Amino acid sequence: MTPLIHSIWLLPKTDDETLLTEVVTELSRRFDTPLFAPHLTVKGDTDLPIATLEAAIAEAAGAVASFAEEIAAIETSEAYFRSFYARFAVSAPLAQLKQRLDVQAAEAFIPHVSLLYGPVAPELKAAVADEVGRRLKGRAISFDRLCVVRSGQDIPIADWRVIATARLG
Repeated sequence: MTPLIHSIWLLPKTDDETLLTEVVTELSRRFDTPLFAPHLTVKGDTDLPIATLEAAIAEAAGAVASFAEEIAAIETSEAYFRSFYARFAVSAPLAQLKQRLDVQAAEAFIPHVSLLYGPVAPELKAAVADEVGRRLKGRAISFDRLCVVRSGQDIPIADWRVIATARLG
């Protein structure tokens, strides 16, 4: 039997989630790419039991208050799940969450919220990244909850589902 794969996401507060969803939707329509919920992945693609993950997010959420982080830059890459994204600095709250939930990958942590998934020609993304950067760079995004999500690189995006949620603070 194939193990169930999950991720741990940090989600923005409702107003910021709405703003980022509008950007994801706009880019999806513009480039004919998949729609997805904007999130900051703290731990990706794990087969740990759901009960273990639920306990981990409850403990981490109890130790870290809700917080806001400024978008440091809008960047692009060739990576499917990081094709176009809002990058954040590794702040104290983000580092603390990463240490508590995914210590093995803490050194390689690139905190970001993807805004577009999929292959799009770099030159097409570059112009749009400048445009979106003018709108979003420096804007503070507030984060208020951790979620266990049925998601992963081998799970169709349309099938991703939140399983459990814990409010920060």
